[in-house]
Amino acid sequence: QVQLVESGGGLVQAGGSLRLSCAASGLTFNNYRMGWFRQAPGKEREFVAVIGRLGSITYYADSVKGRFTISRDNAKNMVYLQMNSLKPADTSVYYCAGGHGAVWRIGADTFDHWGQGTQVTVSS
Repeated sequence: QVQLVESGGGLVQAGGSLRLSCAASGLTFNNYRMGWFRQAPGKEREFVAVIGRLGSITYYADSVKGRFTISRDNAKNMVYLQMNSLKPADTSVYYCAGGHGAVWRIGADTFDHWGQGTQVTVSS
């Protein structure tokens, strides 16, 4: 079955960096656009970034543009989220997701598969 497993979360001070990783298995990885979402306590899950099947097209939420970078390695079935200049407002559980279809589809309901999430906490 399809599995997406995130890693790399943790506690970091404001201004610091983290790199999240997502290992995918059980699917033809390069058939899927891959995305990162996050959800803070009491808030709805929100889009963070998405990358197209070949890795050449990316989109970001305005709140992370210029600070976060999404990338993928199709040979390793991996997707990454490099997070720099972290802010306390970035504190959330971060989820990896995979979906078919056009890369510009960023709604959570357009993704078919989800990981279990990894906690990112940014202290002030």
